[in-house]
Amino acid sequence: MSSPQAEDQKSLGHAEHTRSSEQRGFPGAMPRPIKITMMGAGSGFTPRLITDVISIPGNQGGTIALVDIDRNRLDMMRQVIEKLFAERGASQWKVVASENRADVLAGSHYLVNCIEVSGLECVRFDNDIPAKYGVDQCIGDTIGPGGLFKALRTIPVWLEVLKDAELYCPEALVLNYTNPMNMMCLAAGRTSSMQVVGLCHSVQGTSHLLAQRAGVPYEELEWECAGINHLAWFTKLKHQGKDLYPLLKKKAEDDLANKPPDPADADDLVRKDMMLHFGAFITESSGHLSEYLPYYRKRKDLLQRYARSRYEGESSFYANNWPHWRAQADQERTDILSGAKPMDWERSWEYASWIIEAREKDHPCRIHGNVMNSTANLGRLITNLPSNGCVEVATMVDRNGLNPSRYGALPPQMAALCASNMAMFELGATAAVERSKEAAIHALQLDPLTAAVCSPSEIKAMTLELFEAEAKFLPKYY
Repeated sequence: MSSPQAEDQKSLGHAEHTRSSEQRGFPGAMPRPIKITMMGAGSGFTPRLITDVISIPGNQGGTIALVDIDRNRLDMMRQVIEKLFAERGASQWKVVASENRADVLAGSHYLVNCIEVSGLECVRFDNDIPAKYGVDQCIGDTIGPGGLFKALRTIPVWLEVLKDAELYCPEALVLNYTNPMNMMCLAAGRTSSMQVVGLCHSVQGTSHLLAQRAGVPYEELEWECAGINHLAWFTKLKHQGKDLYPLLKKKAEDDLANKPPDPADADDLVRKDMMLHFGAFITESSGHLSEYLPYYRKRKDLLQRYARSRYEGESSFYANNWPHWRAQADQERTDILSGAKPMDWERSWEYASWIIEAREKDHPCRIHGNVMNSTANLGRLITNLPSNGCVEVATMVDRNGLNPSRYGALPPQMAALCASNMAMFELGATAAVERSKEAAIHALQLDPLTAAVCSPSEIKAMTLELFEAEAKFLPKYY
């Protein structure tokens, strides 16, 4: 599914694409035509990701297989991609479409997962029932009550997709864009033999943002980032050997004291506050990040102090806007097909095409991917986080596929916050895999924000109320 960040940051992303040294492409031709199957092809990710793929220098073309159970969105996306190929002169590419993935999975080299399961029908339940119990969510699609119930609806379908992939295209590399990222990748890592990586754009976006705030060229920024999705830490941030954190912390202190030199800097307050108190900047927007923590959303005065509009912490922002974003995406496709809106996109910083190019050309590149923390040859990638969890670390890609890097130990205070989230994700993934209401209750009892607001008995009552409200979308839970 297209995340709200992807929908909202198009202008930022477009501006950054042209500046990143990572976006030049590797020399040489790809050795073969490839087949890419897009699951949930009606997603907002699809047109841009396919634009990225056909922009790979030296590509030999191939097949894009679109899969979506919504026939109208599937047909419209097929027409959009056909028009894209025609406008770009990409005659070496063809597109096929089906509502049944079994019809098109065979022979796929890459499987891109963007599915959305019952989101439109359940987004108000996910937001409004927890709000009744005092749990205030901004986004609510990766952690907390909203994230958990999205996982409970989505993971069973996701695991069926992976089972079919094991049958029809066992050598395919699976690129997951669907949230809740951590629980999706965790469930896959525990149950599937497919090689899966979870992809987000928060590392790319935040690294560019930090270069901008520090006033240094992005290409000259020295940085390391590790943790978990949406809670990964920039533990190293330098320019020409000089630590940039003293400058960024001084700016953050001014911003939090309501005396920024530039009024435009008086935002992103949660991330700035966390940097001051925990020592490093975090990858996700302040509004979404505030849901991963027990500090900022549990009282009205704290919300007034730290939250701002939209992605900066607005209450119910996702629930109030997601149906509108979906309708907007559909209208955009109508406008594309009528010629009212051009498809003048450049290759983006989304990782998918760079992974494909690196693997096909055997030209290593570095991404930040969501992978299982324990590997056969490296042991724990982040040594002070649970071995059976999912982490976000630097990952090299080449002909052999994904090669995660061993980070070592995070600073203990940063590891502790990640571990608190991972405890929730552990039980949330278990609840989805085993269809267990009890594990779901326990997951929310360990959720940092929910536990900061509710008692255990209130959390149990809220969870059961959500199960009752969404019963027709949650079959076989006991």
